[in-house]
Amino acid sequence: MDPMLEGTSWLDEELAGSTFADARLGQRLRRLLEQLGGAMGASLPLACQDWAATKAAYRFFDNDRVSEAEILAGHFAATASRVAATEGPLLILHDTTEFVYHRVRPEPIGLTGQYPCRNTSYDRRPFYTVCGLLMHSSLGVTPDGLPLGLCAIQFWTRASFKGTSTLKRHINPTRVSIEQKESLRWPENMRQASGLAADPARCIHIGDREGDIYELFVTAHELGTHFLVRSSVDRRADDGTRTIIAAMDEVPGQGEHRIAVRDDKGKSSRAHLTIKYQRLHVLPPLAKQKRYPALELTVICADERGTPENRPPIHWRLITDLPITCVGEAVEKIGWYALRWKIELFHKILKSGCRAEEAVGAELKCPTVAN
Repeated sequence: MDPMLEGTSWLDEELAGSTFADARLGQRLRRLLEQLGGAMGASLPLACQDWAATKAAYRFFDNDRVSEAEILAGHFAATASRVAATEGPLLILHDTTEFVYHRVRPEPIGLTGQYPCRNTSYDRRPFYTVCGLLMHSSLGVTPDGLPLGLCAIQFWTRASFKGTSTLKRHINPTRVSIEQKESLRWPENMRQASGLAADPARCIHIGDREGDIYELFVTAHELGTHFLVRSSVDRRADDGTRTIIAAMDEVPGQGEHRIAVRDDKGKSSRAHLTIKYQRLHVLPPLAKQKRYPALELTVICADERGTPENRPPIHWRLITDLPITCVGEAVEKIGWYALRWKIELFHKILKSGCRAEEAVGAELKCPTVAN
């Protein structure tokens, strides 16, 4: 098939579910995608080639009848169609990334954070402020690792930035409701992604340690969907007299498993893991125990035997609402979590292959929220 015709067919499929108040807006979006697809990372004037097309592009993005949801609706509909064509579990991988743009004045775009200056002799400021956008995306894949498309996505930026470590000196983060935190993006994406599938029970939402949020667990329970995240919080368990770590320390190893791993230099090796799992009665944070119920959750531990030469040893503690009845099921869940790297690969493709960080940040539509 002609590559040009194949690309045209793909665009038609991805935009079939788009709905705009004016059909001409849908036509303009299609034309823009063709132009931007042929000039990855280029500015709008360079991608559009002539002033008339460039002006039309600016008018499209400045149109009050064009929103982020309408632009993405076609892709979400195409993802839903691909999900419906599959059977079995649907793994939804969640992760957050940043798009950094170098600007003299960060106000038109917003802030992402503050970082220590590496060369204080050149720049005497102890910290420098970075401007750009943040994106939390949820990618649907099959248990074999086949990507089906995005199931949910959020963009935001910050009007101001206050370091998390500084805030912790003044207030316990667990006492702040999730509605006041940026971490609200996790349960919101879970709701949107679960609604994409006809049966939310098919969905297993997978996240790294940033996703160890009790509100996320409760949301999954309410929606009838499932989660599998790497634990970072030593939560209270059973009657509250011991924690998850203390409870798992009492569980003997229940099986062995070998996996292939790569170090930072890409060298492959084998890791010998000791597997153990336990169903626990997990309690909500003390400050939120009146708002949220206790949950019956499964904790899976995978600890590498020995010390590898060129990388840190594997010590995973995964937490899920899925029941585990044998070592084989625990190994299956570990394999599902290992697929999480695909969402990081997706972000790498956006930044390196699609050169998203080289786009003109001022041309991107994004709501601004305070941190």
